[in-house]
Amino acid sequence: MRAEGTEQELGRIIDGQAIARSIRDELAVEVAALAEGGIVPGLAVILVGDDPASAVYVASKERACREAGMHGVTIKLPAETTQQALLEHVHALNADPAIHGILVQMPLPRHIQSDAIIRAIDPRKDVDGFHPINVGKLLIGERDGFAPCTPAGVQELLARCGVETAGKECVIVGRSNIVGKPMMSLLVQDARWANATVTVCHRHTKDLAAHTRRADIVIAATGRPGLLTADMVKRGVVVIDVGINRVEDAAHAKGYRIVGDVDFESVRPVASWITPVPKGVGPMTIAMLMKNTVRAATLIAAARGETCSFAGRGIA
Repeated sequence: MRAEGTEQELGRIIDGQAIARSIRDELAVEVAALAEGGIVPGLAVILVGDDPASAVYVASKERACREAGMHGVTIKLPAETTQQALLEHVHALNADPAIHGILVQMPLPRHIQSDAIIRAIDPRKDVDGFHPINVGKLLIGERDGFAPCTPAGVQELLARCGVETAGKECVIVGRSNIVGKPMMSLLVQDARWANATVTVCHRHTKDLAAHTRRADIVIAATGRPGLLTADMVKRGVVVIDVGINRVEDAAHAKGYRIVGDVDFESVRPVASWITPVPKGVGPMTIAMLMKNTVRAATLIAAARGETCSFAGRGIA
């Protein structure tokens, strides 16, 4: 399926929720097959404090584990938990053979250094893909590490919609360690659904629109609502909106609504494909977390000499 199409092919929505559901269904089949061999992928999530958004996200991960037939553990700690106490929990999970993936929910309380916690996680269980070893493996193209879930989910969306990336101009707006930089690392690899020419823009970029107008694919991940408008893109562009922003809106029952970094209503008519917010990239993050955990289980099992069938990194 081509992204650059005729007039009738403009404005197509990428249903991230449906694609994520398909991935989770596929993983449930894989988990069942692994369980027959005595391997049950296990994911542990640590939540420190009572941030409401983090609590909702963790609950979604718990539900996804149950639905996939995986072993899920959630450790909830009070906000006053010390850094040393949190490190002890991480070390215990590193040593637990029933746990294959460890995720410490961010953000952490200000008195805890997130970098120290991330570095303490066994890279083989770092299913968030943020440990420096996994960051390095992603950059140099080694296939036994883990890519961060959101960028991996974006690449999966492009692949499942048949958006060709080889030789295409891709502009990423945002250079975070969570999305922008790993997204660049994925798309420049000599691999299927990669091989793009990538430009990374940020707040010091001069004339952002000059870059985005020439792009075949634009990936927006800035946390600035409505930043990308129709006059900033060319006809037939593929637009991936990673942004999740809460804006006040008295017309809504909650007093606010969730929007992306893209002015969806103005950009959709000129885009060949576009992700909505919500139900676009968001559901893919959890799906790819599950996928990374299943991979971690099979890689760890393989290292122990156990039979496994799912050790490849995936589409990248």
